[in-house]
Amino acid sequence: MLDIKVKYFKELNIHELHDMLQLRSAVFVVEQDCLYQDIDGKDKIALHVLGYKNEKLIAYSRIFKPGDYFEYASIGRVVVDKNEREHKYGYDIMNASIKAIEDHLKVSKIKVSAQTYLKRFYNNLGFKEVGEEYLEDGIPHIGMVLP
Repeated sequence: MLDIKVKYFKELNIHELHDMLQLRSAVFVVEQDCLYQDIDGKDKIALHVLGYKNEKLIAYSRIFKPGDYFEYASIGRVVVDKNEREHKYGYDIMNASIKAIEDHLKVSKIKVSAQTYLKRFYNNLGFKEVGEEYLEDGIPHIGMVLP
């Protein structure tokens, strides 16, 4: 089980910010070989969900209130350290993210822009596909909603 911290941008200390950006870069830029602007200015308005194991950040997501990104609340930049995925921490960070939306934003309808190969993962969490598949930063994605 992960030790979860939920913080707004201004509450992050420099170590948390560094570790968050390093984990995202390691997976989304290096591992997925995708050149894109990860530091996009949206972190400042997001709620950040940080998952720690033995005091090391190994899982992360960011949350937006309805209207910031999509019509509904949204979860993005969902990431688990490559060396920790076998433990299914993706479910822990997503469940913590869903709970954070309910607790902090007081809404329940959530949309994600999911990498298509992760459809089953999101289906297992109750998300349903909406719309057609599309490319985002050269990677196939699909919109998914938790009703």
